[in-house]
Amino acid sequence: MPFWLELIINIIFAYLASAGFALTINVPRRVLNLAGISGVISWIIYWLAMEASMGRLLSNLLGSFAIGILGIVFARIKKCPATVFYIPAIVPLVPGVPAYQAVRELTAGNINGASDSALRVIIVTGSIALGMLLSSMFVEIFFRIKKFYKQNKSTYNK
Repeated sequence: MPFWLELIINIIFAYLASAGFALTINVPRRVLNLAGISGVISWIIYWLAMEASMGRLLSNLLGSFAIGILGIVFARIKKCPATVFYIPAIVPLVPGVPAYQAVRELTAGNINGASDSALRVIIVTGSIALGMLLSSMFVEIFFRIKKFYKQNKSTYNK
């Protein structure tokens, strides 16, 4: 399958997953499209990182970092809480298959397989949380530096 076709398929399904989940949790209609777009951008970052063999941990970290940045930017644009964008955008990154495999292995009595799958889920979930944390810290530092330079510019121009 050509790369461009894979890219289009990933974009379509990431948008449908994010916007569809946003519909189920009743986000306002005015932010529905941006919630889907933030899901698409984070999934494409994740997918391209996986294609570049960066590994599952770093790929999820980069994708969730993008979610955090986009959520704050879109929240400022639409004047609504950032969680409206965070939650639907995380849906494509959630490790559903490894979680299912862990439960299936556990019910089958395979403790080693269950622990491997559960560890995979914990690592991915931790990297998603870390990416969100780093993005909020990055934005906070950015705005503090911006405020600092704006205050110093006004005091030095007098």
